[in-house]
Amino acid sequence: MNSVVDSVKGDRRPALFLMTNTFETGGGERQFATLAGALNPKHLRVRIGCLRKRGAFAEGLGEIAEFPPGGSLFGLGSQWARVKLGRHLRNHRTLIAHSFDFYSNLMMIPAARLAGVPVVVGSQRQLGDLMNRVRNGTQHALFRLCDRIVCNSRAAAARLQQVGIKPGKLAVIPNALASQVFAQTAPALPTAPDRLRVVMVARMNDSAKRHDVFLKAAARLAPRYRNIEFVLAGDGPLRAGLEKMAGELNLGQRVTFLGDRRDVPAVLAACDISVLTSDSESLSNAIMESLAAGVPVVACRVGGNDELIRDGENGFLIQPGNDEELAERIETLVNQFEMRTSFGAAARIATRNFTVEAVCAQYERLYLSLLEEKGIGQAQLLRFAEKAS
Repeated sequence: MNSVVDSVKGDRRPALFLMTNTFETGGGERQFATLAGALNPKHLRVRIGCLRKRGAFAEGLGEIAEFPPGGSLFGLGSQWARVKLGRHLRNHRTLIAHSFDFYSNLMMIPAARLAGVPVVVGSQRQLGDLMNRVRNGTQHALFRLCDRIVCNSRAAAARLQQVGIKPGKLAVIPNALASQVFAQTAPALPTAPDRLRVVMVARMNDSAKRHDVFLKAAARLAPRYRNIEFVLAGDGPLRAGLEKMAGELNLGQRVTFLGDRRDVPAVLAACDISVLTSDSESLSNAIMESLAAGVPVVACRVGGNDELIRDGENGFLIQPGNDEELAERIETLVNQFEMRTSFGAAARIATRNFTVEAVCAQYERLYLSLLEEKGIGQAQLLRFAEKAS
């Protein structure tokens, strides 16, 4: 039995299956773990699945069913995995199946449909502009098999409408912020009245994050402001190249590479300005966490960033790739303590609708409304539950 919720005979809670790719360090994986662990067990019987059971975010989620696709999501191994997944869904009388990312969409959506799951939900948690035509086309075709596609930003939903997905099939539910993000946290780094820290929180696994823009802006500011420290929180295969670039820009000890951190709120508590230079974002966890910590943000005007940042009120939006404009905006905040303070206060207010309780309630309402659309009421739920016991 799943340790998150256990079924008993006559249990009328709908059986929900949630699926992700892995549990490795990343924004999407963190969101999946947050939701899976916080959905109200009084309302839903939750089971969890993945393609590969690896990564720290699996901790505390109980039993997780694994359906490894082999070397390819289009090969024979993946087809056999879909057969096993479909059998798993039928055996547990799953009423709602929800996949959370590109790879789990490709695995679960067809398997759930062939298994006769009444409600099938897919996810679009990025804009799609960084995927090639084949991947986008394949995912868009599968989305047409879904009852709903959950997007975490209006920008992501708009992209799907542009390729012909009907607005009625789209639901926008934002990322959730865990309660500890809002709590007062001891700084992870030593602080001093005369020191300012500018931080960028992002994995170093994708050049689209544009750490190079952050480092170039740091190189513009470092000679003029000896009291500024630049901090990079995150790790990945691009780190070695970024460290080399920092050296070539003569940043030396002015840049600190923290590596992968699970204590982002504590890191933010030690910083004064947060930066995100990505060329593509749907709804950035790094921006949300920075705002919740009361840290003003400078980010690029892409995707859903303007759904979080009100330019000139709780942060600044700049053109993508413009390290000169980034340096100017950071400099403005460095020189104006009152602005940093007012932006920080406004930042906290901007995240009040993103608590995990509020977001989970939106998911639960979505799931139950979809069951109602299918005509599945209490009597049908009881029959499903008795068959599953």
